[in-house]
Amino acid sequence: MAVAVPILPSQQLAALNDAYRKAVAKKRLRLTLGMAVFFAALVAASIGAEVNLRTLFTYFGHFVSYFDRILTLEDGTRVWTNVGEWLWGWRKWSLLLGETILISYVGTLFGALLAFALNFLAAENTSPAPWLRFVIKRLLEFCRTVPGIVFALIFVIAFGLGPMAGVLAIALHSIGALAKQYAEMVENIDMKPVEGVRSTGASWLSCMRFAVLPQVAAGFASYTLLRFEINVREASVMGFVGAGGIGTELVMAVRKFYYSDVSAILLMIVLTVFAIDIGTGWVRERLLGKDRRA
Repeated sequence: MAVAVPILPSQQLAALNDAYRKAVAKKRLRLTLGMAVFFAALVAASIGAEVNLRTLFTYFGHFVSYFDRILTLEDGTRVWTNVGEWLWGWRKWSLLLGETILISYVGTLFGALLAFALNFLAAENTSPAPWLRFVIKRLLEFCRTVPGIVFALIFVIAFGLGPMAGVLAIALHSIGALAKQYAEMVENIDMKPVEGVRSTGASWLSCMRFAVLPQVAAGFASYTLLRFEINVREASVMGFVGAGGIGTELVMAVRKFYYSDVSAILLMIVLTVFAIDIGTGWVRERLLGKDRRA
């Protein structure tokens, strides 16, 4: 069955086409201006950061040659031709890697516990008072704004060299990062269960326990596992300032120009992070999958 397609009068059609062309031109103008502002900001940032492409290409060979040196043993052969000589200190390095993982685990655990306690006070829909939310948010911003390695340096000065400084630095930085993620999850929950529990005369703590927590528990656990994975990498670097772990051995190898030791330690760190990433990823998928099925 044929369907008749109505044809607009030429004058009306011309007006619509003209309006369409103006809209497209306006959109293209906004895009062009946006790109111009972006590239102008990029150039200004490059000048401010002293990014010099000529210097980059001139000295890029030094960067490549360093990787050549760390993949070469003292006798001039490649590291993979004599794995026993390359990984001569694997027992000592494994113990230090274990220390790094423990620093990350304890720091993440303490940070997650305090972040769990504070996030409900920082979330807009669950905070008991606006002034309290303001204070907690500023505190969390401070915790996550200061780099973890700076906290580690401060704690090394205060408590001396060793894992304790790394644990405290990891914990403090994790509080700020995790509490923000937790609070954002809480702010996106369905408030109907909260209103239902509140209508029974339940306390604020009861509302959090029975109406909010069941909606966000899986997400909290997922973010905590992700933070643990990040903290393992953070703890590896904190050893540079004496906060314990494998980083102390790595910076020593760099300073003493033990090139093959640098590559061996880096290999062990990378493999450890890979294993933790795969393991925590599998657990996160299980947690989120269970939450979706519910």
